Amino acid sequence: MTAISVVIPIYNESGNIQSLYERLTSVIKRITADYELLFVNDGSRDDSLQLIKELAGKDSAVGYIDFSRNFGHQIAVTAGLDHCKGDAVVIIDADLQDPPELIAALYQKMNEGFEVVYARRKDRKGESWMKRTTAKYFYRILASITSINIPLDTGDFRIMHRNIVNILKQMPEQQKFLRGQISWVGFNQTFIEYDRDVRNSGETGYTYKKMIRFALDGITSFSTLPLKFASALGFFVSVAAFIISLYVLYSKFILSNVVPGWASLMLVVLFLGGVQLICIGIIGEYISRISANVRNRPLYVIKEIRV
Repeated sequence: MTAISVVIPIYNESGNIQSLYERLTSVIKRITADYELLFVNDGSRDDSLQLIKELAGKDSAVGYIDFSRNFGHQIAVTAGLDHCKGDAVVIIDADLQDPPELIAALYQKMNEGFEVVYARRKDRKGESWMKRTTAKYFYRILASITSINIPLDTGDFRIMHRNIVNILKQMPEQQKFLRGQISWVGFNQTFIEYDRDVRNSGETGYTYKKMIRFALDGITSFSTLPLKFASALGFFVSVAAFIISLYVLYSKFILSNVVPGWASLMLVVLFLGGVQLICIGIIGEYISRISANVRNRPLYVIKEIRV
């Protein structure tokens, strides 16, 4: 068993790999000589894999997993957790926005008796106002609609005890939201605050489309509130429709004052149709996740591995 494993998902990070390796080895060697750096190549289209193989040829502490295609960030991290050997496991991205030097403080804090120590962002340098704002409100909305305490303003950068990793390996769901799963596990968890740096090189792989999908995975994995919202909305519309029906009957048989109204009819039809589509869409999101898990396909396919 290795003392510390560092799991690093890689997607088109050729400009960061050498700097990341140097900074990681510098800080880890001051903690222990018994460590591994496990790179997970998530279908990179640049020469990231070649650079990792060159490092592995020079340093036996470097291992890698090469996927057959791009499976996504959370799946790449999951593969690293499945194959790492450390008593303590660090998750860190390769863009150097999360400083490797903070690992020493995370490890020291874990040794105080915590199973999980995550890094909470005080500042997010180099990110657009839109990204900071959407991230801020997403985590707060998620915290308010879930029954577990998912930390605010945190990513996947953290250190975990082997016990936590073993439990995560027993969670086979296809739509991974690891920071939520780690919170769900429980145990003693704490945090260290830091300022997140700008990306060292390259462009982020997290487009707004992927961010929306990631948000949906988080919400549907840990909250049934959207389904309850759909039910409540359906009940509200039914009550409103019943009241309008009573008014229509009253107008026809008591007031005898019925004037054909195409505009009002269209408004009602469009409103009811919109509500129905919203509810069907919410239910469909949950059904699609059930379908994915029932198919029970492997989370990822490994093309080449050295660990």
